[in-house]
Amino acid sequence: MSTEQAVAVQASDSTADNAASEIGALMDEVLALRDQVATDGAALMGRFGRSDHDAAIGNLAHYMSLRHRDLRPLQHRLMWRGLSSLGRIESRVLPTLDAVLCALAAMAGRQSPHPAPSEAAFFAGELRLANATDHLFGVPRQGRRSRIMVTLPSEAATDREVVFDLARRGMDIARINCAHDDHLAWRAMAANVRAAGEFVARRLTILMDIAGPKIRTETIVAPGSGVRLMAGDAFRLVAKAEPYGTEEVPFCAAVSLPEMVNRLSVGDRLRYDDGKLEGTVESVGDGEAIIRVARTKAGGTKLKSEKGINLPDTALGLSPLTDKDERDLATVVECADMVGYSFVSRPDDIDLLEEALARQGKPGHPIGLVAKIERPEAVKNLPDLIARASGRRPFAVMIARGDLAAEIGFERLAEMQEEILWICEAAGVPAIWATQVLEELVKHGVPSRGEMTDAAMAGRAECVMLNKGPEVGAAVDVLDRLLTRMDAHVFKKTSRMRALKSW
Repeated sequence: MSTEQAVAVQASDSTADNAASEIGALMDEVLALRDQVATDGAALMGRFGRSDHDAAIGNLAHYMSLRHRDLRPLQHRLMWRGLSSLGRIESRVLPTLDAVLCALAAMAGRQSPHPAPSEAAFFAGELRLANATDHLFGVPRQGRRSRIMVTLPSEAATDREVVFDLARRGMDIARINCAHDDHLAWRAMAANVRAAGEFVARRLTILMDIAGPKIRTETIVAPGSGVRLMAGDAFRLVAKAEPYGTEEVPFCAAVSLPEMVNRLSVGDRLRYDDGKLEGTVESVGDGEAIIRVARTKAGGTKLKSEKGINLPDTALGLSPLTDKDERDLATVVECADMVGYSFVSRPDDIDLLEEALARQGKPGHPIGLVAKIERPEAVKNLPDLIARASGRRPFAVMIARGDLAAEIGFERLAEMQEEILWICEAAGVPAIWATQVLEELVKHGVPSRGEMTDAAMAGRAECVMLNKGPEVGAAVDVLDRLLTRMDAHVFKKTSRMRALKSW
């Protein structure tokens, strides 16, 4: 062997030794991560009050522990070695780490202390989520995974063809909003949904949303029917007095929850009508508050009755379950497959609803619970909400993007929406993508480009909700086709490599 050949062999051996050393170090790092995730997860299970045998909540605890760490450098090194980047770990935290460890051990010539998961164990989380979704929402139409939920209009109570048409087009779940209409109308709507399910030979399910302590404008006073509030203007909120206008503040509104006016403080932010107007409390006193407008939509914003108010800085101290809600629950239990719980924020709120349902005298009734995530506290407490609800009854989460955006700000909505989807998948909890999906199409018959992309991304959730509107039937058609096509491309965060024929 020549000197040059010997040097080359020595260099090759040195490179191999360095690579083996690097792989060994990488394995040790993943092993340490795996052990810490297991330890921290056990502590979280204690906080949740759950046993080690609860696989779904156990995976949630492991996921929370994992995501409290910045894994980006580790992901980069794993990708370089042709291994999992951990980017699709939501439903299988420990199985993924164990699979990576076994691959690294084989590369390093070592033995992993954790056996490789079987295929069934690796995909068990996906199966849990699929089974939970089928049980709560019903089986979807062939060819797509995500369900389509439609908010029924009032005429669905008197014209059953409205419901039959939606069912033929692809509606899987009918939503009845208990903030509108009455008990007789809700029963008629539910009966029409059941009849439509028999007609299309599919199980159509019903979600009834109890209203909760939604703050809305009631009687309003404005200087003219077409006059709009602009940035710099002021308007008055009154608690119990009749609304009135003055030369300085000609706009005024009464509110559905008068006590909220007395809880306002100077500097608190107020958002009106899903963020079409934002202002700040300028003064409070004598059962009224003056709001100075900071921002409106282009051309200004009309002050109207029956529009929502959000107060992201104000501690309202309101129960999510109102007296009206408790009265409405009797009809919900009678007619629905699921109850939508508005403004739930703390685990104790779950107990509150469970107690109210028990008072209906049907403790064994298997009605499902959909927690509507609308406030920052609900996002922060979401793992604890899921853990408290788990095992009691079928459970899902609705990302109520209208109120949530108004509470946390539009800039953070997309980020929070992603985090909610990840947490739900980790816990095996179905998620509903709601508010303003294909809104232009529903209202005016022509979709915007941006909302088509939004609707395509919605397919990562287990259910997509459409609001009512004159063209909602056409929107169901479009959404059905869109979700079917996207299912061939994407599952959750995983791209599917179907054959492409676009070029």
